[in-house]
Amino acid sequence: MELLVILALLAILMVALGVSNRRAQARELTRRAAELEPVKKLAYEDITALGTELQQLDAEVRGVTLDEGARSDYQRALDAYEDAKASGDAMSRPDDIRHVTEILDDGRYAIACVRARVAGEPLPTRRPPCFFDPRHGLSVADVDYAPPGGAVRAVPACALDAERVRVGADPDVRTVMTGSRRVPYWQGGPAYAPYAAGYFAAGAGMSLLFGGLLIGSMGGWGFGDAGGDQGGADAGDAGGDYGDGGGDGGGDAGGDFGGGDLGGGDMGGFGDFGGGFDF
Repeated sequence: MELLVILALLAILMVALGVSNRRAQARELTRRAAELEPVKKLAYEDITALGTELQQLDAEVRGVTLDEGARSDYQRALDAYEDAKASGDAMSRPDDIRHVTEILDDGRYAIACVRARVAGEPLPTRRPPCFFDPRHGLSVADVDYAPPGGAVRAVPACALDAERVRVGADPDVRTVMTGSRRVPYWQGGPAYAPYAAGYFAAGAGMSLLFGGLLIGSMGGWGFGDAGGDQGGADAGDAGGDYGDGGGDGGGDAGGDFGGGDLGGGDMGGFGDFGGGFDF
């Protein structure tokens, strides 16, 4: 009789442990989903922005005969857009956005190269994107900037934001939601550190100090020790030369690519994009 009681108690205990574990797993999944949702939304917004840039580029070069270099850069930009969409769809944790922003940065540089080739200008120097909002594209200069309560840092800026900072105006800053308020992305907490790392860490043409700020302890800049396992090695690479090389956006936000042939038919085998450029 005592044995039966013991076995019954053990069975009850095992059931209770199983229920507790399932609840803990469910809470963990809910927590991870809550962390991922805003970061994934951020990724889709940036992917959509690249899609809009490609639409604008399509309009700019329509009817223009593109040389081999421009065609290659154009295809590189298109591939970056598709790769970024696939990487965004595959995100399962906040850290995954780093790969998305690396791809987007490469796509924007390819677009800048197409425009330079069409204008008959030298290829642009590969610089990091605008610190204030990476969607602004390549930076053109470093400017001294101090966020509220923070120290002055030299940060890369696009032409418009560089001018705003120089005259004492507020730059056009990329913001994210934290709780019920919007804050600059660098104050968004650890979940947003990989977003910046993808844009600025790998070979970024900025000072080692700035690379360390994005990857390591940001102090007054809001990241804390958010770099996680992306620290040391990438921060060490951040001081080198960047190189001289060549709404919710989650759904279909814009229909087709613009309905026209790239370059008015001069893109050869690329043909008409028709409805294949959903974003």
